[in-house]
Amino acid sequence: MRDRIFNEEGEKDLVFVMGWGNRWTHENVSWLIGTLANAGYRVHAFELPTNIDDFKADWLEPIAEYVVDLDGYQLLGHSAGALIGQALDGAENHVYLSPWWGYSDAYPAPALDLLGEIPTAFPFVPFGGFEREDLGRRATDHQLATMPRWVSPAFVRETRHAQRELLTIDHDAVVFCSLRDPVISHRSIGERVPAEHVVLYDGGHELFSSRARDRYVDLLLESLEDGADAVEERETVPAR
Repeated sequence: MRDRIFNEEGEKDLVFVMGWGNRWTHENVSWLIGTLANAGYRVHAFELPTNIDDFKADWLEPIAEYVVDLDGYQLLGHSAGALIGQALDGAENHVYLSPWWGYSDAYPAPALDLLGEIPTAFPFVPFGGFEREDLGRRATDHQLATMPRWVSPAFVRETRHAQRELLTIDHDAVVFCSLRDPVISHRSIGERVPAEHVVLYDGGHELFSSRARDRYVDLLLESLEDGADAVEERETVPAR
């Protein structure tokens, strides 16, 4: 686990738990962090290890122990970061980008269950290989080239277990997602978050890599500041 603070002079704390494979050196991740910093946030950004054999020890606990020392903060979690974020305490508002609360239908549950039974943490299972359209049309060559390609059976087992053990999502949480996202389970979102708290955008898995990101950045910042009040009155059909 790696953490870094951006804009140390910021007036408000924001914890940004990035997704699997995201790095703050990725241009679009850097754009999002810069946007948050320009909005006055002291951004505590976390890069996740790309292979784990214990969800709590490797992903959750290091961040949970870190946020204990913060005197209130806003939470932004992307993809696997949202799987961690739902289990963190102390956030005032919760905003989730493409939350990975379930595997997409491209990964059949019986196959995942069988894979997770293999007793090894060695990453030999091909996973990823996403195209630009899968992530977003702004995804760069550098970003695509540095995405991880392999996971272990332990990774599958631990993430599946964490998804089954999801806590109740905060009643004021806001979700941004795309119906064309090939990574996440949309059902897992619909079962936990009211439709009026879900903002649909036209793009791939990463809002910050979407060509439509500029249309949503103000609403994202408002959601971090005001929670679900910021989105309840807007239309649910994504802009094009």
